[in-house]
Amino acid sequence: MPVSSEPLTSVDNATWAHLPPAAPLDLSVDAVRLAAEVAALSDLTWRPNRPVSQKGLGAEDTFDWKIIPLRGPSGSLARTDPGGAGLEDHLDTEALARSPYHAEVLGRIPAPLHSVRLMALGPGAETHEHRDGRTNFPWGSLRLHIPIVTQPGAQLVVGGETYHWNAGQLWYADFDRLHIARNRSARRRIHLVVDCVPTPELMGLFPADFRAELPWTDVLFARSEVPLQPFETDGLACELDVPATFLDWSDDSGADPTDSLPGTIELIDGRPVLCIAGEPRFGLVHIGNAEFRLQGWTDERTLLLDLERPDPTARFRVRCGRSLTEYVVRDVRTVERIGL
Repeated sequence: MPVSSEPLTSVDNATWAHLPPAAPLDLSVDAVRLAAEVAALSDLTWRPNRPVSQKGLGAEDTFDWKIIPLRGPSGSLARTDPGGAGLEDHLDTEALARSPYHAEVLGRIPAPLHSVRLMALGPGAETHEHRDGRTNFPWGSLRLHIPIVTQPGAQLVVGGETYHWNAGQLWYADFDRLHIARNRSARRRIHLVVDCVPTPELMGLFPADFRAELPWTDVLFARSEVPLQPFETDGLACELDVPATFLDWSDDSGADPTDSLPGTIELIDGRPVLCIAGEPRFGLVHIGNAEFRLQGWTDERTLLLDLERPDPTARFRVRCGRSLTEYVVRDVRTVERIGL
């Protein structure tokens, strides 16, 4: 059975409800230079937005919502989704290599970057009302915007508040709240959309009144990767039961918390990988003291291994702000015990 602290499962929790849905950050850039670099990418294809979840890639959007990725899963120009937990790192694309001012701007954002996308909303286009699941402070994932080409009719409605953001300003919004993007103008609206992990330095760019109201204990800050030594990786191979809900990195599947799936940890191309039912599922990134987050994801869910004790143990951890749910698996079979 899981062991949990007091749960914080939604932005609707009173801890967060008092915060404004959006805030300008203390970073302004030259939108004209950004727009010129976007225009220079005219030979590239703007591809439809495509969502991603723990179930895989979803269907392409059918309305005028197009993307050129500057950074994303495996550095592929064909991937318009932001990526997530899996087997791929976020890497720069060819488009970013051709856009030096964009790279300079991104270098001024003091946080680890996941996906970075140019997102264009066509004239008259409007998204449905939706949430970007687990995108806010308690999950360690922020989605920031810099408008590049915009008009007064380009609006974001977040948490019931309507915003028009001027070009060249870095903005935060809580996209875990219900929101709509719409463009009621006659021209395409283009934003630079940056997914990143909060750091103390990034928080210093937020308005002072926002920081004063922020529940800091519910901010899941980034932890840097701690490279493993060869002698450490050699002892990681094992068999273990994986809680079914641990796979729910994008949304709740409704799985029974007591259900489990057969898993192994294997070394593939020199790095540890969590396999489910024989299939490689998640790369494991070491963040210190034998604790691992999922490749392409945040510290929202981690795996802590204690394999050197007489009864090897794995602790599957799921966080939401200050709350922690821990699934303790004691029947872990290491290489020596299973005779591999």
